[in-house]
Amino acid sequence: MTSNTTSAAAQPRGWLTTLKVYLEPASVRMLLLGFSAGLPLLLVLGTLSFWLREAGIDRTTIGYLSWVGLAYAFKWVWAPLVDRLPIPLLTRWMGRRRSWLLLSQLAILLGLVAMSFNDPQVALTPVVWGALAVAFGSATQDIALDAFRIESADINRQAALAASYQTGYRLAMIWAGAGVLWVAARAQVVGVVGYQHAAWHTAYLVMAASMMLGVLTVLFSPEPLRRPMPPSKNVTEWLRGALIAPFADFLTRYGWQAVLILALIATYRISDVVMGIMANPFYVDMGYTKDEVAAVTKVFGVIMTLVGAFIGGALAMRFGVMRVLMLGAVLSAASNLLFAGLATRGHDVTGLIFVISADNLSSGIASAAFIAYLSSLTNVNYSATQYALFSSMMLLLPKFLAGYSGRYVDSFGYQNFFTATALLGVPVLLLVWLASRTKSASSPYK
Repeated sequence: MTSNTTSAAAQPRGWLTTLKVYLEPASVRMLLLGFSAGLPLLLVLGTLSFWLREAGIDRTTIGYLSWVGLAYAFKWVWAPLVDRLPIPLLTRWMGRRRSWLLLSQLAILLGLVAMSFNDPQVALTPVVWGALAVAFGSATQDIALDAFRIESADINRQAALAASYQTGYRLAMIWAGAGVLWVAARAQVVGVVGYQHAAWHTAYLVMAASMMLGVLTVLFSPEPLRRPMPPSKNVTEWLRGALIAPFADFLTRYGWQAVLILALIATYRISDVVMGIMANPFYVDMGYTKDEVAAVTKVFGVIMTLVGAFIGGALAMRFGVMRVLMLGAVLSAASNLLFAGLATRGHDVTGLIFVISADNLSSGIASAAFIAYLSSLTNVNYSATQYALFSSMMLLLPKFLAGYSGRYVDSFGYQNFFTATALLGVPVLLLVWLASRTKSASSPYK
């Protein structure tokens, strides 16, 4: 009886059974919460760069302002607090994960409202402060949400939850990318040519209201099974358990391999992140209209990313994360070369559609596999802190280099810039290969 059961469990699952996991309640919740996570990112980075360029802000300044995104790279600093510290009254009512999710979502909402009331053409500093508030709230939401996701299902379903999360995330990016441009375009006064702050004011207020979807989802979602923490005798012991133990646990489990793993995490998305900061200024400078950018890059492009995310999630469950991780690394670097070609063609909508198709499909595949890989590295007892460390390292080096992207474009042009970002992805291939060779043969993420 036991042998038959084992044999049946060992048989590869069919595609229909595999895909049914996306209809499970945990997957649906991650779809909705992924929307809440994806909405703020473009509004303080991608879409904001479009707004700033249209307002006449130079590319070098826009590049430096992308360092607002370093809030995501340093979220590991306060991740232990999110992992362990209760919020007075709120945590008792909602639970540890949901209380932090709600608090961070309210911070995002208020930050977007503040951004909407300030014109960067008149005073750039208040817009930057509002963007910092949104980025800090968004990074905190990511900490709590990653832990919420990891604790909501077993390890075999993490790739599917990652794909569902990516779907919601990308749908939010359609809204925060195409939606905000569409709203801004239609809020413009007819007959008035050029930049109009009132249009962006309306668009960002609409985005702030959209955060209510995440708020409602948190209010109606169940708290994951609470894992009791051992009581601390004093502040020093609490800090040791909250700050030191999660990092010591990772180093103990992986030993010297931790260096290789951290190097891979730090560089895997470097091509996409560095290139992405100059994407919207590129569209503005090439003469693409708001509606063209919204339709092609923010709607059609995100649909292609969703397709890639589902393909990546399904392939990871069937063939293993490491193989899909390598595929994603190759495609992500190669697709940047297509942007270099597009830079020589000027205003070419057909060319833009082709490039966006390839680039976003690659991004979806890579993202789904990478999130599943990061999830496999965490200890569930320190899920928020360890995952925050991994996802922070993923952004630290790329975001730092991206700050110089505007200066690079001003000095060497878009074509050379896109080619350079593709070359940044070459060392990643070696790191993925080495990581796949050192992983345990018994790992489900082989």
